[in-house]
Amino acid sequence: MELFDSHSHIDVDVFDGDRGAVMARARDAGVIGQLVPAIAAAGWPHLREACAAYPDALHPAYGMHPMYLDEHRPEHLEQLRDWLQDPACVAVGEIGLDYFVETLDRERQQFFFDAQLRLAREFDLPVIVHARRAVDAVIATMKKIGGLRGIVHSFAGSTEQAEQLWKMGFLLGIGGPVTYERAQRLRRLVQTIPLEYLVLETDSPDQPDAGWRGQRNEPARLTAILAAVAELRGESPEVIAAATTANVQRLFARAGAWVTSSVTRDAASTSM
Repeated sequence: MELFDSHSHIDVDVFDGDRGAVMARARDAGVIGQLVPAIAAAGWPHLREACAAYPDALHPAYGMHPMYLDEHRPEHLEQLRDWLQDPACVAVGEIGLDYFVETLDRERQQFFFDAQLRLAREFDLPVIVHARRAVDAVIATMKKIGGLRGIVHSFAGSTEQAEQLWKMGFLLGIGGPVTYERAQRLRRLVQTIPLEYLVLETDSPDQPDAGWRGQRNEPARLTAILAAVAELRGESPEVIAAATTANVQRLFARAGAWVTSSVTRDAASTSM
């Protein structure tokens, strides 16, 4: 099986001491690639450096995360335009809206979200979207901008919201939360959503699965998420792995992104 982690922050400093070992464990687990979204402009150079060390496995996205709003400046948007022209860049992210943290100014979040969505449309790049307790607002914003595609990371919305998103050309990222029995709505959604709209993620180092709770998450744990999704759907892990990897390939093909092996090349070509 070949797996793709559609959301990993393996560039952050908690991995600086053992990133090589983490990458080796991921490869041993069958994780052939990771999408690595940015958090803030100050971290873009380190993100580029981390991904350049593993160019066949780590694929950078550049953007400004809504939870780090205090670090963002309007001039960073002009800088982002330059970073999006990096040939290795495959997406704009992590961007979005976060209504869970009440101290985050919603109007300022909206300003940066709108501007980054417009850049994604201009550069014809997918977006990696954070939508915590803000799914309706995210959907409305993306409909307003139009011409977008991407992944809504760590999706936790309703079936109706999921359907709106996939009809707009978005995939839904499923990670550690699906392994917890208390996440009943998410687990029901995963049972019913068409497989062509699902991708797997770890959100490393955050959101560890139920078998890894309290520990630093890492991409090798994608196998636990795969197992949970396969069990919920009553399908084999091999089927889920092939489909979700092909979904990632299909999404990023227009960005001139990667084909890492004959297996994923065949999966990508047959699913387009």
